[in-house]
Amino acid sequence: MRSRDVAVESAGGGLGGRGSGWFRWRILALGLSAQTASCAFLFGIPFLVPAMQRAENLTLSQAGTVVVAPSIGLLLTLILWGAAADRYGERLVMALGLGASGLLLLVAGLTGPSLSALFALLVAAGACTASVNAASGRVVMGWFSAAERGVAMGIRQTAQPLGVGVAALALPLLAEHAGYRGAMLLPAVLALAVAVLVAWFVVDPPRPEPDGDGDRPHRDRSPYRGATLWRVHGSSALLVVPQFAVSAFAPVYLVTMHDWSALAAGAFLAVLQGLGALGRLAAGYWSDRVRSRLRPMRTLAVASALVMLLLAGGDATWSWLAVGALILAAVITVSDNGLGFTASAELAGLSWAGRAMGVQNTTQNLAAVLTPPLLGLVIGDTRYALAFCVAAIFPVLAVWLTPVRSERW
Repeated sequence: MRSRDVAVESAGGGLGGRGSGWFRWRILALGLSAQTASCAFLFGIPFLVPAMQRAENLTLSQAGTVVVAPSIGLLLTLILWGAAADRYGERLVMALGLGASGLLLLVAGLTGPSLSALFALLVAAGACTASVNAASGRVVMGWFSAAERGVAMGIRQTAQPLGVGVAALALPLLAEHAGYRGAMLLPAVLALAVAVLVAWFVVDPPRPEPDGDGDRPHRDRSPYRGATLWRVHGSSALLVVPQFAVSAFAPVYLVTMHDWSALAAGAFLAVLQGLGALGRLAAGYWSDRVRSRLRPMRTLAVASALVMLLLAGGDATWSWLAVGALILAAVITVSDNGLGFTASAELAGLSWAGRAMGVQNTTQNLAAVLTPPLLGLVIGDTRYALAFCVAAIFPVLAVWLTPVRSERW
């Protein structure tokens, strides 16, 4: 524990970036690494579907059932891990969850379990890696001041495109040479390596003062007794709908409606992932400058609604307009992600930040799971313009629901 004591002393103690610059940025780098390793697993398994189908003679539906297993585990445990981070600290929660996830993936990759056993292992690994979602955000919140937290959380949110990029580049290639089970060893090794780094180098931000008996942490009044946090979660979930309308259907839309090749569509969407990451950073910087998370979030909700309508108009008229609108939509619809997480943690306070981020992530993931199948029913074979118009309704509702007046700096 000596390295932890030295780090705490160098940080100078206190909440919100009172420590030296190198220290809090090191913590951010570790949180980003943990989230990237988690995303490489969660969003990487779909890249193994072709190899899985060949090896196991599966239908697309059967392979899709295996692919969704990590998300099931994630949804079941996000809030529990958030509560654990509030109670026991971020370092323990991240290291334990990532380490357990890595071990489970090692078992899946090395032992050749049956498909039912593989499904159970992936559910359990998803449940364990959920520890990172709340804890990594909580540790960033704890070591950065409000004036820097938007950028810091925006950087953390780039973990998703980074994780997807790592998976997209490495997993299909590994699956070709080692099979899909062998490819699972990559996210396993990443999780274990980052778990060791987290356990060794992460320092928890200062905890709330204990109560008078000296052994119980101080418990603030629950922020969920009022409507503010519920409204933040609700508006964030509504803003997920246009995001997944774009990410889930853009590949097939470009291929079937605009005659792009699958390779060209994939390369185009990979570039858009990078632009989306920059959009998250820009939104975080914007929120720091205007000293508000929810005002930029509401503005982006307006922009999301408008760009989805523009996309619908492009689909009904000119191809070039649809592609241009798709570029804008891919950036705008993801830019609010970090703002919702940051606002949830700040409004909840440090004692409840883990649970608040767990609830935030749960509601967003539920919206993400429901959006593709429901919008798919609207689209049918060719009704993309109608689906984009339907998706535009949700950010309009988010404009009304976002509790801008409840935010206090």
